[in-house]
Amino acid sequence: MDLILKRENQVFNLPAYLLDKLKELAAKDRSSLDNYVENLLLDAVYHEPNAITIASLEDAKRGRLEGPIDTSSVEAMLKSMGL
Repeated sequence: MDLILKRENQVFNLPAYLLDKLKELAAKDRSSLDNYVENLLLDAVYHEPNAITIASLEDAKRGRLEGPIDTSSVEAMLKSMGL
């Protein structure tokens, strides 16, 4: 069974430089401008960080970091993060 989503046409006034950049990014993503902008908006609307991520972001903003993170390998990074 196919899922049919109702779509509506909308008109937005954007600065030319922003529209040009969106077109450039859509082309790099091999996507249509409509699809690219739709995905950006979906990410913005539905991306909600969980409680652990929010707490970590707050700690980072306040400078409360638990030491350096070793990025020499994935295993080293996870170990330095206590995971």
